Amino acid sequence: MLIMAFAIAVSGQKLTDTYKSGTVILVPDPTFAVGNNWEKVFRNYYDTIHNTPMGNRKSVKIMPDGAVVINHAYRNYYTKFSPGGKFEKEFGIRDSKGELIKKINGIEGVINHNTFYTGLDNVGNMICFDFDGNYKKTLKLDYMSRQMIPLPNGKIAVVGWVIWNKKFRDFVSIVDYETNEQKVIWEHFTDRQDLSGERKLFNYTYTFKSGGVIGCNTMPFTKDLGMTSPPLIECTANKLIVAIPTTGEILVYSLEGKLISKDKAAWTRNVIPVPEQKEIQQKAINDYKNAETLFSESKSPNEELKQARAYMIREMEADLGKISDPIVLPAFANIIKDSDGNLLFFEYPKSENANKFNVWIYENGGKFVCQSSFVCDDFNLEINPSKMVFYNGYIYGLQSLKIASGVPLRLVRFKLSNH
Repeated sequence: MLIMAFAIAVSGQKLTDTYKSGTVILVPDPTFAVGNNWEKVFRNYYDTIHNTPMGNRKSVKIMPDGAVVINHAYRNYYTKFSPGGKFEKEFGIRDSKGELIKKINGIEGVINHNTFYTGLDNVGNMICFDFDGNYKKTLKLDYMSRQMIPLPNGKIAVVGWVIWNKKFRDFVSIVDYETNEQKVIWEHFTDRQDLSGERKLFNYTYTFKSGGVIGCNTMPFTKDLGMTSPPLIECTANKLIVAIPTTGEILVYSLEGKLISKDKAAWTRNVIPVPEQKEIQQKAINDYKNAETLFSESKSPNEELKQARAYMIREMEADLGKISDPIVLPAFANIIKDSDGNLLFFEYPKSENANKFNVWIYENGGKFVCQSSFVCDDFNLEINPSKMVFYNGYIYGLQSLKIASGVPLRLVRFKLSNH
């Protein structure tokens, strides 16, 4: 059993008592976000890029006073709601001359209780600006990021990755907001495959010579870009938690990056057996056989697209015959911190909509206290930190109604209930 020193406030027991019921019902608050015109607020829900839906690529952030900001991927503005959920405004970032910056990334978090910071652009710039959208400074990182969280000491923890000549480097660093100094506290190297020429790697991206790279979502947990499941980070009780999904390790660091303890999750990990893997692969093959094109809005000739699809299907069918071993799923899919400082370690779901999580709190040195899951009658729950944020005992979610005419997406506040 994992033992770690997570400290939480006395009030933390209220949420754990709810979790101990085994199943937590998420009940929408009918007084929250009343009167918003969702067709207007989320008018870009049906955005597409090359016929790929983009409208749900949004995330929710909570400001210190409980106001809510929504990120819109591929759009140059954010949407702000009052603490009661009422739409207030759309805003962008203004540079030092007062002019709107035309291309902005999503807000990743709030640092020092007064400053937003964005995700990295293509050259590693992290833009920092005040709550009115006025530019303050730019932090520069020379790598790509997967996750960034603010720390209470005015620093930012980053899960980064970079491509080296023969390896991929996954790592966790701590970035100082004031100085831009960076300290790597954990790293892992993965051998890099030869990316030249035509590739025939089981469960990796396929390549068609004249058609370019073709993305293929077949068997899960296989990537070309470093670790199959990169680290997850969270901060609680003035400790930085680094969880490694592939090994089940949970590392506890000080805010300055000193390793305090190293433990391992004890729960049994889910497995995808060979027959189930073959079903997944066969479904992917059938989907590609039924697809009219591999590239939406492609400039390539139709004949080339047909050849590319035929090539893809042959490779996928060859891979189907290579499936011989069960896949052990990563130990964690997500970590969400509740408003009492408890960490909810969500297991990797074996079936769709499964969301079992393991709750850890500080209690007699720290221990695992229970398992639970979320259910909701009205919404199709999307469980991840970008779609669910705790604040004052509630969950603020960006979730889709099960039954809706028009745009189904809603900003909703859930009460956690046992019945």
